[in-house]
Amino acid sequence: MTHQDAEVVVVGGGHAGCEAALATARMGRETLLVTLSENTIGTLSCNPAIGGIGKGQLTREIDALGGAQGCITDLAGLHYRMLNTSKGEAVQSLRAQVDKDQYSTQMRNLIARQPHLRVLEGSVEDIHIEAGSVAGVKLADGSIVGARKVILTNGTFLRAVMHVGESISEGGRVGEGAVRQLTGALGALGLETGRLKTGTPPRLDRSSIDWDQLEVQQPDPDPQGFSHWSTLPRREWMNCHVTRTDESVHDVIRKHLHRSPIYSGQIEGVGPRYCPSIEDKVVRFPDRDGHTVHLEREGLSSDSVYVNGISTSLPAEVQELLVARIKGLEKARFLRHGYAVEYDFFPPHQIARTFECQALSGLYLAGQICGTSGYEEAAAQGFLAGVNAALALAGDAPFILGRDEAYMGVLADDLVRCDPREPYRMFTSRAEFRLMLRHDNADFRLCDKGEQLGLINSQCADRVRSQKQSMNQVLQRLHRERHGTRTLHEMLRIPGATWSGLVGEVASVGEWDLDESMQERVRIEVRYEAYIARQKDEVERMRRQEKWALPADFCYEQIQGLRSEARESLIRLKPDSIASAQRIAGVSPADISCLMVALRSRATPELLEES
Repeated sequence: MTHQDAEVVVVGGGHAGCEAALATARMGRETLLVTLSENTIGTLSCNPAIGGIGKGQLTREIDALGGAQGCITDLAGLHYRMLNTSKGEAVQSLRAQVDKDQYSTQMRNLIARQPHLRVLEGSVEDIHIEAGSVAGVKLADGSIVGARKVILTNGTFLRAVMHVGESISEGGRVGEGAVRQLTGALGALGLETGRLKTGTPPRLDRSSIDWDQLEVQQPDPDPQGFSHWSTLPRREWMNCHVTRTDESVHDVIRKHLHRSPIYSGQIEGVGPRYCPSIEDKVVRFPDRDGHTVHLEREGLSSDSVYVNGISTSLPAEVQELLVARIKGLEKARFLRHGYAVEYDFFPPHQIARTFECQALSGLYLAGQICGTSGYEEAAAQGFLAGVNAALALAGDAPFILGRDEAYMGVLADDLVRCDPREPYRMFTSRAEFRLMLRHDNADFRLCDKGEQLGLINSQCADRVRSQKQSMNQVLQRLHRERHGTRTLHEMLRIPGATWSGLVGEVASVGEWDLDESMQERVRIEVRYEAYIARQKDEVERMRRQEKWALPADFCYEQIQGLRSEARESLIRLKPDSIASAQRIAGVSPADISCLMVALRSRATPELLEES
């Protein structure tokens, strides 16, 4: 069997694969998306939601650069909530519960309409190499598809095994198979592999749940949505419901803990620390008398309810026992039992920040194959891998975002210098410049870059530039105009001050031509202005440190004073600058001083003067 060659082959139709394929195709590259099943493109494998703490910023940034996840979410959204509203705007994040079928349908439609993009059902089992570089992929049927760039986004399907109690079956998702040979093929190229685990909770029949016993969690009354480029469709918003486990539930888990694959030794892979199974919660937090459980319907026309908070791989009969002891779920019927998936991944210190594999030119890795968790992290990686593959084909400079520019930059930088023992997950706490990387300003930060990539049209970019100019003019006016002894800027900076409150004190401000969303943006900028100025100073210091490049062949063995732990980490992770070395766990300030001494002996006079 023969297949038409492509410039780029993307392997896997999950969130990383969809963003990668759309990006390369929209940048004019003939792209082939290879997936096990065309019907599962864009599937939400686990929870029916996009966004969350830190994750919502990633989705907003993908959208600001021209990616798909934000607009698809808004087409399928059912319940929007801004999280952390009791805290400052720097750590607030949007989360949307979505209709799972509608999300997948909208993504498939978008891919089907995209010029330069084709879809092929099949399993990629090896990389075709010519003259030491990627030349395509080998399919399970023995055929070869030629390509100059290959992006692997296999998710949880590499040698994937599912666990429900003592029962073990092959597959990366219920009803689907596994990719068996690709791990070995990449291992033969010298890539290091590891094993991770993820899990999912039961799905229940909504007609069997006693909703009257549950706490109602309503969506925000007037949500803005994820996408900067379209108005959020108004539709029937859906409530979420909340219940809790109690000691009777925990007793069932403790009694049957020996049958959990996690604790029996049946599962070797490590699961996500920040999204643990209910078994892990009970063991790790023995003093807690209960754990919150969110019940989220998986769609307007679906009877399936996702039981967020009790991810488990306990035997089916034990799952039924523990669920029957949760308030409101006493008579709940199971549509699907929870299960765990164990799968192969490739530690991401083996890729560059472009997501190109260091061991093989033209091969890119993105998504859970890099040891991450979450739809949003996967989509961000896929987008960056696709963009960089397209740029490399054109002979253009790579697209690398700094830690001060985007959460996507934090993600990429973290991955290339980390050695994950558990799936990586994004949080606002990982971004040291989060005051500058807020949910509300993703378009201001990134739209110009999206236009330069050819993924944002000039009309949209002009609109954002006009808004930025308008806001800067308002900020200047606030500094310039006074009310009594204070400037309007000083009045708006007072804790708790709002734009409407300012209008109440200074009536003339109500005549300024400023819509409600821009009023809020101005208020946030005023609130954080002094803090942002300090962060910009920190960014400049970091950039000076990044100029101190660490050569790839730097001989750490010969540097005196380095501790053994630091030496091993530096040799393994190969940071490209002093700034990167500082962010490696186990490298102390004293170790950095030793590196600086070694670098100064070979630095240019100009660099020494700058430092």
